[in-house]
Amino acid sequence: MTIRKTALNAVHRQMGAKMVEFNGWEMPVEYPAAIGCGIINEHMAVRTGVGIFDVSHMGDIRLAGPQALAAVQHISMNDASKLAVGQAQYSALLYPEGTFVDDVIVHRLAENEYLLVINAGTREKDFSWVRDNTRQFDCAVENLSDDFTQIAIQGPKAVNLLQKLTDADLSAVKFYWVTRGKVCGLQNILIGRTGYTAEDGFEIYIPSDEATSTRVWNEILAAGREFGVVPCGLGARNTLRLEGCLALYGHEISDTINVWEAKLDRFCKMEKSEFVGRVALEKSKAAGVKRLLVGLEMTERGIARDGYKVLSTDGREIGYVTSGSPAPFLKKNIALAYVPVEFAPVGTQVKVEIRGLGAGAVVVPTPFYKRPKKT
Repeated sequence: MTIRKTALNAVHRQMGAKMVEFNGWEMPVEYPAAIGCGIINEHMAVRTGVGIFDVSHMGDIRLAGPQALAAVQHISMNDASKLAVGQAQYSALLYPEGTFVDDVIVHRLAENEYLLVINAGTREKDFSWVRDNTRQFDCAVENLSDDFTQIAIQGPKAVNLLQKLTDADLSAVKFYWVTRGKVCGLQNILIGRTGYTAEDGFEIYIPSDEATSTRVWNEILAAGREFGVVPCGLGARNTLRLEGCLALYGHEISDTINVWEAKLDRFCKMEKSEFVGRVALEKSKAAGVKRLLVGLEMTERGIARDGYKVLSTDGREIGYVTSGSPAPFLKKNIALAYVPVEFAPVGTQVKVEIRGLGAGAVVVPTPFYKRPKKT
């Protein structure tokens, strides 16, 4: 398999980033400590200041035409009819079984135009699935995944940094809304107040040629010096999203996990008209959910890693960890895990099997981290 590279690959290498293969892409996992980085420093910069990420491996699907809304409604579980032009929502594409094709962000760009931002590892699968399931609608479906370099600017000072580089009034852009403006001299750039860090921030979509991408990346870093900006890799992106209890495809959600189990029902609008997966979800809800995704905090020494077994206090295997790590900002060892419903109440004591031994953990409320409300 050919490993793909983003337009910023050479920049990451020049900065000394540690590169890894991720879902078919060569991506930076962390930048060197010599420039004030490393996973913990990158994580803390986003929580307290600002960090930037190359997220160009993410995919983009555009649906446009007279029946674009009907198509989006058919393939996604949230209610896109509630979106105003310029608004975005978290949603998911579901199989007929009610399990996940992928989770997505749906943006309404114009009256009859929608942009779905999808995960890197599911790009081709998602596009084929969307195309195949919207053939009956009068709308064009385009794969724009290679058209953009996507840069995420995340953290409480993200708005201060990006405002230096754009003529758009960012104070007027609410969370999960988008606008267009000039960014680093480039006209009509899509700017979304979105992200995957449980922090305030923006994602910008610029032309994907290497020269433009490199110039914009460097200009963002230069403009952010006064705010202590650092480049961030996939390592910090993962710990940030875990603290915020944000799902990762192949971990918390997959083609074997349904919406109720993943506790994403607040984004699933069963009251809207038919959508793919709805019938199965009605049946599974009526039958009763057998397992649930929960948050765990380690009460004994040890780090719960992805795939580790979850045990009852008497040593029976009851579930598994989907994502686990030290939480740099919270200074705790945390995890997400699937357990039977009887073990899901907050306060339930369990164990996580670490190197053959059971280490104590407790079910805690999620998300682990919520960003402070602005005063």
